[in-house]
Formats: sequence, C-alpha cells, structure tokens
Amino acid sequence: MITDSDELLKKHSNLIHSDGVTVESHTQREQGEWFLQTLMVKGYDVPFKYRRNKKYKNLTGQKVNLTYYPKEEVIAGFKVETMQVVRIRRY
Repeated sequence: MITDSDELLKKHSNLIHSDGVTVESHTQREQGEWFLQTLMVKGYDVPFKYRRNKKYKNLTGQKVNLTYYPKEEVIAGFKVETMQVVRIRRY
C-alpha cells in the first residue's frame, strides 16, 4: 500500500521521512497570527520547526512520524541547521 508520505518522497527528492521518533521537548510560541512549534527529537541535535494556526497539545514524550526538509537559518549572524516539518503525525 502506498502512503501519503511515500507519494511526497517520490515528488520531492530533498524530503526526509522518519517513523516512530520520540519527542524530547515541544515549545509553542506565538508569531503573529501563527504559533511556531519547535520540537527536539531523541537522537537528533537540531530543532524541528513548523507553524500551526492554533495551539496544539504538548507532544513531549510522544512518538511521531515526521516528514521534513533540512534547512539553514541565520540567527544572530550564525548559521544554524534546522528541520522544516512538512507533515507530522502522532504514532
């Protein structure tokens, strides 16, 4: 059976999919009309970021499936690697 994530991965070569990863921390910050969600995932030392138009329940300790792009941001003059989440599903 072909899943949504399989179809996305075929269309976008830079896209990465991870199944069953554990969220170590989850923060939500208001950013204009959006809420910026930042996840730290067990086994990764880069933040995973995405935006939602509403607050979401805390995902700390939950297992999730993530589909994301690697991305670099410049913060205070330094390049920082982050992951831009395209799709997140609770496991």
